[in-house]
Amino acid sequence: MHDVKSLLKATGSSQLGKTVYDTAWVARLNSIDPQMANTALDWVCEHQLADGSWGAAKPLYYHDRVVCTLGAMIALYYRGRRSFDRLQIDKGLHALDQITSGATQGLRADPNGATVGFEMIVPTLVAEAEKFGIIQQQADRILGRLKMERKAKLEKLNGLKISRLITVAHSAEMVGNDRLDMLDVENLQEFNGSVGNSPAATSHFLLNVRQQDEKALSYIQGVTNSTGGAPTITPIEIFERIWVLWNLTLADLHKKADIYKLCLPHVDYIEKNLNPGKGLGFSSQYSLPDGDDTSVGFEILHTFDRETDIESVLSFEEENWFRCFQLEISPSIDVNVHVLGALHKAGYSADHPTIKKILDFLLRKRQLSKYWFDKWHVSAYYTTTHAIINCELFNKEMCKPSIHWILDTQRSNGSWGFGDFPTAEETAYSLQALSTWKRRGGKIPQGRIEHGRNWLLQNCEPPYPPLWIDKSLYCPELMVQAAILSALALSEE
Repeated sequence: MHDVKSLLKATGSSQLGKTVYDTAWVARLNSIDPQMANTALDWVCEHQLADGSWGAAKPLYYHDRVVCTLGAMIALYYRGRRSFDRLQIDKGLHALDQITSGATQGLRADPNGATVGFEMIVPTLVAEAEKFGIIQQQADRILGRLKMERKAKLEKLNGLKISRLITVAHSAEMVGNDRLDMLDVENLQEFNGSVGNSPAATSHFLLNVRQQDEKALSYIQGVTNSTGGAPTITPIEIFERIWVLWNLTLADLHKKADIYKLCLPHVDYIEKNLNPGKGLGFSSQYSLPDGDDTSVGFEILHTFDRETDIESVLSFEEENWFRCFQLEISPSIDVNVHVLGALHKAGYSADHPTIKKILDFLLRKRQLSKYWFDKWHVSAYYTTTHAIINCELFNKEMCKPSIHWILDTQRSNGSWGFGDFPTAEETAYSLQALSTWKRRGGKIPQGRIEHGRNWLLQNCEPPYPPLWIDKSLYCPELMVQAAILSALALSEE
């Protein structure tokens, strides 16, 4: 694992784990770049799981396994180079049958809900798999209530063409090859040639819209690594910078002169890319700002005594909450938690109507009066930790049940994990919550933080399981390392 200095030197490079779903789309590009497509297909073949499915081995996330398995089988059928490919498809089909045999329960089993664009992408994948004869009986079972969710999303679009100014561009492959009329082709690509900074959506564009588009091909070639794997979303260089800095400043690591100096180029980059009145996006190569990066970016700029723009944060305000993006069906808990951090920096008091609105929203959304989930992360420890850190600034009392929940769920070896296994990432979040609570005057039983710190010190090295949610599960590696380093520094106090 990086130390703080080497972490800061690497930050901004968009270091992400590779995903089956997007790599499977790259594997379809044989007619455009045979060598790249063959390498990607080999990568997909090598990452089939023991049960025949594709996706994250751990955690087992229903939506991730369905979208990855369908994508991989279609890529293998699409290319069909050898009999072994057919055997892998057969194993995948058996696995998909097992996964979707309880589809109604499966769709509800992931407490965070669907992966990004699931209700739009899966119907298209299912139709393609049916056309190829890969699946015959599973379609209705897989889709279930997705038909209604897809209808609701299309009504949100309300006849709008999909361009780079609409978030669904990130999932533009959902149109297949029979609804290309939904695309605003002339205004679809980002400056870097991608569609929505998505290898999958950009591969679809190359296959079905402009096969000779040099910028799109250059983007895919640039983000596919030498082993063939592609990430789910890239670049994310603003997102990565913001969260590395947030984690380090939480532990006051930026106050060391040598660390401070290494932080400054990242602060400069964030400041340079802030669009006054509109905010920040996750990348300078992505057209849309979002409430999450804007709020946390505001905190970072304020911490480093740069000019801030609270109007950018307030531009995401709705009647009952703050949104992440336009056209979203469900609000993000994380965004509202992070807005609290920005508003605190801006000097808002606990009795301000906007603060009261956010706290009321968060109280309504807390599960079992103990913890929070959000749609961007598998683990409740991520959202709950950030909620404790920011809500405590305005209402300490509301945080106490969540602190008790974290203490009650610490494992006997000192670690934490919401699933059936502990992780360094979730242990880091829990230590951040407990250490910050104690630092601000809260009571933590003797030895609990130290016990967690000792486990983390022994288990902090990568690889880390993919706990973050996009179209499939992924891991933003530097951001996870920043959380771990932050937790170790805080818990050492």
